[in-house]
Amino acid sequence: MAMDLHEFERDNSINHIVQSEIPEICKTEPCCFGIDEAGRGPVLGPMVYGICYCPISQNEQLAEMGFADSKTLSEEQREALFSKIDEAKHFIGYKTDIISPNTISNDMLKRSKRSLNQISKDSAVGLLKLTLEHGVNVKEVYVDTVGDAGKYQEYLKGIFPDLEITVTPKADAKFPIVSAASICAKVCRDRTVKAWKFSEGLDEFHGLAYGSGYPNDPATKQWLADVMDPVFGFPTFVRFSWSTADKILEDKAIPVNWEDEDEAENYTKGTQSLKNFFGAKSSDPKLKKHQFFNERNLKLVTDF
Repeated sequence: MAMDLHEFERDNSINHIVQSEIPEICKTEPCCFGIDEAGRGPVLGPMVYGICYCPISQNEQLAEMGFADSKTLSEEQREALFSKIDEAKHFIGYKTDIISPNTISNDMLKRSKRSLNQISKDSAVGLLKLTLEHGVNVKEVYVDTVGDAGKYQEYLKGIFPDLEITVTPKADAKFPIVSAASICAKVCRDRTVKAWKFSEGLDEFHGLAYGSGYPNDPATKQWLADVMDPVFGFPTFVRFSWSTADKILEDKAIPVNWEDEDEAENYTKGTQSLKNFFGAKSSDPKLKKHQFFNERNLKLVTDF
């Protein structure tokens, strides 16, 4: 089925957008537009935001295709429905925003934090803006809510005042276009998780051993404990900002105390700060930072 994930598979530490061709009819006829996500709760893998759009005149045909909330369907049923979307590419278009677990964790833990709700809203807004920029004649927007539906709808109306926007809980069960977006998001996440490449060389830990990926799953907790490195922590497949992962780090990782420079001078001879271990060891310009630091946007601070 047409969904090109090669760019994300090449570097799954950053986000990537996957999209269909834009049907010509969607540029001329007024369209409805649905937004939903997959993978908000798991401690493993990406969160994926999906959008679908089609002419409002095709709403009845869309309903007859049998879309439903992707969470109520099996993987085989979702794939079959995604096949229907691909077969109807003359009047249906889609986009998915794959938000890497690495991005989620870094954003939630950096100095200027972004909550998961804000990450979600930014993705939804970005996908809608991109769709409008690509010339789709969007008129009606239907969104599954993040937080308070009224506030979220007001937030979106402030950005897109010319669109008719409806934000409501369980939108994927109420509007076929949101159900279709839900299918696209879940199929995309299923495929990225199944084909995940561990850049850390941990492919032996890939597979069903990690269970559902949800924090309360005993199989997931066991996999997290097994895969954790006592110094470098978790691979980028893990959302290390989740409390489940944080608890395992507290219990099993090597304690790290980042001392001030003044305190470091008081160390006894022969004892080095862990900062020195991670710092530059020589003036050799050919030395490269470990991938761990690049993926987490960590830089050596030498001067203030």
